[in-house]
Amino acid sequence: MRITANRKAHFNAAHRLYRKDWTDQKNTEIFGKCSNPHFHGHNYDLIVGVTGEIDEETGYLIDLKILKDIIKIEVEDYLDHKNLNLEVEEFKAINPTVENIAVVIYDRIRRVLNTRFDLTITLYETPRNYVIYKGE
Repeated sequence: MRITANRKAHFNAAHRLYRKDWTDQKNTEIFGKCSNPHFHGHNYDLIVGVTGEIDEETGYLIDLKILKDIIKIEVEDYLDHKNLNLEVEEFKAINPTVENIAVVIYDRIRRVLNTRFDLTITLYETPRNYVIYKGE
């Protein structure tokens, strides 16, 4: 029987959406206020979903304390209260859109999470705007 356990988390971060190879005018046309050269911030809400088989011995899918610790180290400590463009290595090369942030979070968790689990990242940039990434 496959089941999914979810853990919620939260972090705050600033970013600017822009491409260095575009003019300021084109960046503003495409990204609007999100291209503010002085950056802007979001209160991100994260849901990490882990899917797999329930362990018959423990009754757990995963010990949620383990998942909590992974999220703290790989996401919260890494991204919280950071300027993503300036302080996070991955976003020196890619635009820190909510889509790309979700992929970075997925990759960081996937590298330390037991491979027997499927992983889903749901990342809310605002209460109305969110993405879901399953590594596909």
